[in-house]
This record gives sequence, structure tokens and C-alpha cells, in this order.
Amino acid sequence: MNMDQIYLITDIPGYSPQISRLISMMNYARHTTLAATKDLTVAQLDYLMDAESNSIGSLLLHFAAVEYAYQAETFEGRDLTEEELSVWGPALSLGDAGREQIKGNDLNYYLQQMNTVRARTLELFKTVGDDWLSKEEPFWHDKPANYYFMWFHVFEDEINHRGQIALIKKRFK
Repeated sequence: MNMDQIYLITDIPGYSPQISRLISMMNYARHTTLAATKDLTVAQLDYLMDAESNSIGSLLLHFAAVEYAYQAETFEGRDLTEEELSVWGPALSLGDAGREQIKGNDLNYYLQQMNTVRARTLELFKTVGDDWLSKEEPFWHDKPANYYFMWFHVFEDEINHRGQIALIKKRFK
């Protein structure tokens, strides 16, 4: 992530023009997530506002899990395997499984997961061009979606849940 160009949606060396712009937006979304979670303690990452809420830690792992799932779907044309779901499932679905299984990790753990998945995304994006973004598949409610929308959703989901993170931080006891 080039911090000198964090506010530019522009070309990035090694990527096609539209892929570059998509990455630019993903970089900004991630930059703001990192700023929102800087220096959080394990207790803060695990904090639950109530019995139905998500923790900040589970949301951070959710970001990595969603991105991983979209790698499989768009680059490999497949759903996650049972083995992958055993790793990523609680973070994908959040809820009870997320509350029970995603806790006790420090911020570095979540950042490492997010960074590892993002590094693979960036490598995969080098293998495709702008025409790949137009590929359409049936998506939610059997409506067509293209890969551009799917990857927009990856960072749109992060931005949406970052609002939850801000709310959770305001409710820390």
C-alpha cells in the first residue's frame, strides 16, 4: 500500500487500469480499518456489547475470510471446501460460532491473517486483466453479478463492518 497515493484512485504498476482502481479503493478501505483498530488490546478485540453482537476481532477475521472466499469463487470457480470452512466458517458466518471460537487473539494475529489473504489477492490480480472484471455469474437471489461487483463487495463489506467497529469502540466498558 503506497501511503503517498492513498487518496488516489489511479494506476498501480503491474496491474491493468480497472484492477488498479479496484485495488486503490481496497487499499483505502483497509487503511481506514487499520487506523480504527490501532493499538486495541485483546480485551477490546474480544469485547461483546451484548449476547448477539460481534467482537472487533471477529469482524477483522471476517474481512480476511470474505476475501479468501471471493478468491476461491472468482479465481478458482469454486466454493470453499469443508477443510477451508472449518478454518474460515466461524469468521464468515459470525454469530454464535464467531463469538465462541474467535477470541483471545492479539491485534497482530488478525492483521497477519488479513495481510496474508490480501497478499494473495494482489498476486492473483496480477494474473488477470480488466476483461476478467466483466465476467458474470449467478449471484445473490440468482441475479447476475460480475467480478467487479463481487470484489467491490469485498471492501464494501469491510467498510460496512467498520461502522460496527466504531460503534463497539464507543461502548467499551
